[in-house]
Amino acid sequence: MARQSYLFSSESVSEGHPDKVCDRISDAVVDLFLGEMPEARVACETLATTNRVVIAGETRGPDSITPAKIEEVARKAIKAIGYEQDGFHWETADVAVHLHAQSAHIAQGVDAAGNKDEGAGDQGIMFGYACNETPVLMPAPIHYSHEILKLLAKVRHSGEAAQLGPDAKSQVTLRYQNGQPVACTSIVLSTQHMDESMTSEDVRALVEPYIRQVMPAEWLSDETVWYVNPTGKFVIGGPDGDCGLTGRKIIVDTYGGAAPHGGGAFSGKDPTKVDRSAAYAARYLAKNVVAADMAEKCTIQLAYAIGVSQPLSIYVDTHGTLKNGMTDEGIEQAIAKSMDLSPRGIRTALQLNRPIYERSAAYGHFGREPEADGGFSWEKTDLVEALKSNA
Repeated sequence: MARQSYLFSSESVSEGHPDKVCDRISDAVVDLFLGEMPEARVACETLATTNRVVIAGETRGPDSITPAKIEEVARKAIKAIGYEQDGFHWETADVAVHLHAQSAHIAQGVDAAGNKDEGAGDQGIMFGYACNETPVLMPAPIHYSHEILKLLAKVRHSGEAAQLGPDAKSQVTLRYQNGQPVACTSIVLSTQHMDESMTSEDVRALVEPYIRQVMPAEWLSDETVWYVNPTGKFVIGGPDGDCGLTGRKIIVDTYGGAAPHGGGAFSGKDPTKVDRSAAYAARYLAKNVVAADMAEKCTIQLAYAIGVSQPLSIYVDTHGTLKNGMTDEGIEQAIAKSMDLSPRGIRTALQLNRPIYERSAAYGHFGREPEADGGFSWEKTDLVEALKSNA
């Protein structure tokens, strides 16, 4: 039986973290291509350091997308985050674009041809997870780590907390009893600040009221330990303070370590890449399983081979939390009947061939609200009835 009483921690990073700057630029490039050609192929990696951005990778799309357009979306992304520092400025940073044509050998395995259906863009395993710890069916530690940084970004952008800088990290440790979170034992926040005279105590005085807005009040007590800017001043931040790369925050992007991860990053990849689309599908399925009251927790693994359309395996683990007479094997069979898990089937069901990815680059790809234009479509719970009828 799984442990019922323990401490568990998860971290998040802000939109201004160097790696997240790179994720956002890469996803802005994906959106640029999909906005002009829904079937475009993009594998875009970004590196950011002091006043320099390097964009590289492989694409297949319209000739109208020039290096100048790619540079423009990169600068817009940096500006939207709020970087106007001497060491990293949206207007003056050097942006180098090194994107080239997609390999024909990769394309031949992925493209549909004759009687061959479109195949997966690569081999790999992808995981999805959901649990009933929060209304959005996400693990509580990662959910609240994200929510803290989202609120701090909001008040920074509005000017309400203009002393804050774009770069920040959070970490929340929760105590679990009987398998559910009951208390917050520690909160860690390191945030860039633009006023060099601010001490750690000054920063805590500024951010603590916002953190208390986010965290359930009953979880905070005199025993909760706060670590706010524990090393002291944090003025030099972002890519000027630390080099950033696309795809280095895969646990922040998913479940905060509460569930397995197949290893593939999301940002910078068009939805023919199952690293992205199948991970979204696995989350969609797991969330619908929990929403259907089949289990309190659900982990789903999907496996693919390059050039092969259907998954090699579908695996379900409900961690001993099955409900209403369900079995893991029964849920596996219901999933196979309820959704076409080929790459094209996933893209069609979740309508993924749209420019909806830049907004996903920070504060997690999961646990978000589905949006009217199709953003975060994998967070819908519209498969509940199909799963029940096929179980």
